[in-house]
Amino acid sequence: MKIKSSLKTAKIRDKNNQLVRRKGRLYVINKTNPRMKARQG
Repeated sequence: MKIKSSLKTAKIRDKNNQLVRRKGRLYVINKTNPRMKARQG
């Protein structure tokens, strides 16, 4: 999982990416391509 300063670029990379907020942190998750993971905060 990559820790990024901006998740907007990570979200555009794949159409299945979803921005999810969990425990005060922002995550990018992707069910179809699990390699597309990122976290902020």
